[in-house]
Amino acid sequence: MNKEETNRHILSVLVLDLDGIITRVTALFTRRGYSLVSLVSANTETEGVNRLTIVVDASEYHIEQITKQLNKLIQVLKVTRLDDANTIARSLLLVKVNADNSNRPQVVDAANIFRARVVDVAPESVVIEATGTPSKLRAFLDVMETFGIRELVSSGQVALNRGPKAMGTSK
Repeated sequence: MNKEETNRHILSVLVLDLDGIITRVTALFTRRGYSLVSLVSANTETEGVNRLTIVVDASEYHIEQITKQLNKLIQVLKVTRLDDANTIARSLLLVKVNADNSNRPQVVDAANIFRARVVDVAPESVVIEATGTPSKLRAFLDVMETFGIRELVSSGQVALNRGPKAMGTSK
């Protein structure tokens, strides 16, 4: 097997909402040594069906193998590889930034530039909520670092295809 270039891929996986499905999916990645960047599980428009949005760093060969292995799981209804050109993907970030009376207006102005919003204000800090692509959130954090970041947490990406086409639930 030759070394192939590793790229970031987003998989959208429809699964039955059953106990243990996350364990089965993550075990598939762990057993094969694949680098799981993020995994988000959320309800869909269909009761009893969840969408897993999986971000993975893998070569083209390995992403094909991952897709085949996921499709073998009985609880998996459909696996779709999302391509960058036809995908809307966003992450959520909460960041607590140093902010007192002297610099709070500048922190709020910087947040507004990124269309982020202040969700909590304390005497010495503010908590800001931002959503966007990984590059937008990185740029936002670069600006917030000048004020001093106390804490931050970021979700994995959620993603959908653009346009009217829906994923459906048949394999």
